[in-house]
Amino acid sequence: MVNSTRKEREYLYREQRILEIARPVIVHEGYHALNMNRIAEQLEYSKGTVYNHFPCKEEIILALAIQTLEQRTEMFQRAARFSGRSRERMQAIGVACELFARMFPEHFVVEQLVRIPSIWEKTSSTRQQQLYRGETCCLTLVSGIVHEAVGARDMTLPTGLTPEELVFGLWSMTFGAYSMLATNSNLPAMGIANGYDAVRSHLRHMLDGYGWRPLDHEHDYDVVVQKVMSEIFHEEASQIFQPG
Repeated sequence: MVNSTRKEREYLYREQRILEIARPVIVHEGYHALNMNRIAEQLEYSKGTVYNHFPCKEEIILALAIQTLEQRTEMFQRAARFSGRSRERMQAIGVACELFARMFPEHFVVEQLVRIPSIWEKTSSTRQQQLYRGETCCLTLVSGIVHEAVGARDMTLPTGLTPEELVFGLWSMTFGAYSMLATNSNLPAMGIANGYDAVRSHLRHMLDGYGWRPLDHEHDYDVVVQKVMSEIFHEEASQIFQPG
């Protein structure tokens, strides 16, 4: 914020620090371990200062979900600009989803927590609308690619199915899968050696099922994945897939 005042910068800094302190507590110790006294002690501020930013700990949880959702939205926006046919661009969105899940596994914990009615009802309508706007932005970006595919005759949707409903199916599958990857350490023992590879495979089979061309056997989507990672998400991929 170039034109912000010192007071505004200090306010934003304190808010960021509150979230930095709260996130690991929520993820590793749970909702009940988070309280304003604990945050104030770690910040070395008064509890009143914390309340100036967040009126309750439920509002902090929602702010955490919004924070990572904004990061996901930015990644989706970059992926949607990938140059290629519609299914290649959808593959780019898939790469963004996977990288986001690898970088921010805690998001899936916080996202599920904030949807609990007893928590959600204590949060402000302002932040609730922020969350809704972020979700809508991502949905609009992805459904726009589906509309493009239908318009280019790369795919014909089944009668009665809208692009938004197709995206809802993709969203449901990936969110559920990445939530399990973030919270279930027993997957290898269940025969799932690499959950991320499994998600990629399922998505390709699903898109083949809708007849979205080029089909998987007609095009090397592994090359597309590598291109997206190198051209669009080089920094993120380098952090995640470091040698050794």
